[in-house]
Amino acid sequence: MKLPSYATTMERILYWITLGFTGLIFLFLIAPILVIMPLSFNAEPYFSYPMPGLSLRWYQDFFGSERWMSAVKVSVIVAFSTTILATILGTLAALGLSRRNIPARPFILATLILPMIVPVIITAVAIFLAYGRLGYYTNVSMIGTLLGLILAHTVLATPFVVITVTSTLTGFDWTLSRAGASLGAPPTMVFRKVILPLILPGVISGGLFAFVTSFDEVVVALFISSPEQRTLPKQMFSGIRELISPTITAAATVLIIFSTVLLVGAELVRRRSDRLRGINQ
Repeated sequence: MKLPSYATTMERILYWITLGFTGLIFLFLIAPILVIMPLSFNAEPYFSYPMPGLSLRWYQDFFGSERWMSAVKVSVIVAFSTTILATILGTLAALGLSRRNIPARPFILATLILPMIVPVIITAVAIFLAYGRLGYYTNVSMIGTLLGLILAHTVLATPFVVITVTSTLTGFDWTLSRAGASLGAPPTMVFRKVILPLILPGVISGGLFAFVTSFDEVVVALFISSPEQRTLPKQMFSGIRELISPTITAAATVLIIFSTVLLVGAELVRRRSDRLRGINQ
């Protein structure tokens, strides 16, 4: 945002002070990334500067290791499955909450987004205990299974879809759906032909956030997954505890780049949605 031409000297000074302070905060937040990413190209197995040389050996270790690739495979499977479930559940919840006559709407919304507010460690312990009780009463153990990890990640990812789709539905013209119903279309057709195309950018954004949430999650995976089911963040965490190798920096760099690309894509989709709805001209 640029200052207007009629801004006073004091307003210009405050503007540049605010801009500089914001830049320092941004630098503080991305400093760990700026430190880790160059180390992934270090030719020697040291976590220090200056680097004696540049090499891609750690990326070769990462992409050539069966253990790391297995962790990536598990992360992709879990994140993709979580995205499908969270997107469906979150979209349905947002559509229901968008109705004005829903009783106790604030309470329901607060309950749905609770996993975003509660510390992840508390959620992980609660899910672990719930799975334990379920296994005790039904003899069906969800701990150490891929399905149990997917459902646990769905709990964490669904609030992001709810928030994103609810924001997209703000100002949605529900007379369009009533017009479709008045023309004889069943509710499923009204949703597919009228509602879904208009809220699709928000649904896609929510799905991307759900994917990133699951792909980057490590705390719940430590509680729920078995030793054989190692996601990429869990493998990185275990690598730090067992054997500190610069391969972890290569894995971290790949994870950062992948998450950044997805989040940038989500932001582009959100802006396109705003332009289509006339919010940003």
